Amino acid sequence: MIQSLKTLFSQLIEDQKQSQSTLNPNLAIASLLCQVSQADHNVDEQERSTQQQMLMKLLSISATDAASLLEQAEQLAQNSASLYEFTDHLRDLEHQQRFDVIQSLWQVAYADHYLDPIEEAIIRKVAELLYVNHTDYIRAKLSVAPDR
Repeated sequence: MIQSLKTLFSQLIEDQKQSQSTLNPNLAIASLLCQVSQADHNVDEQERSTQQQMLMKLLSISATDAASLLEQAEQLAQNSASLYEFTDHLRDLEHQQRFDVIQSLWQVAYADHYLDPIEEAIIRKVAELLYVNHTDYIRAKLSVAPDR
């Protein structure tokens, strides 16, 4: 019995290592967009549409490629243990690219016209993990926030 548990844990660790090594920056960005939309446990069509638009804009890809990427990313986001497994693949991006990612996360958060506190906490954590300073975090938020 103990041997079978060891085997199971070894397999899980190996699967985790393989999935992390195959994760590319595009999939990491898509996964972060999914993390934000899944935060309130209610992903509506407007959020899905915004995710796709943001991927097309950020990565200069077609709608079909963005939809395919989002399919993969949804599963990864649901099964992830932390944001670090995605942000770790994005640290080599230029500062402007990291800012654009944060701005896109805000777009998704505001897509359903309601900013959930968990969505905001996720974006804050991603900004910290990507070394986006607080000033730029706020600037990104204000650039997409609806007027009140």
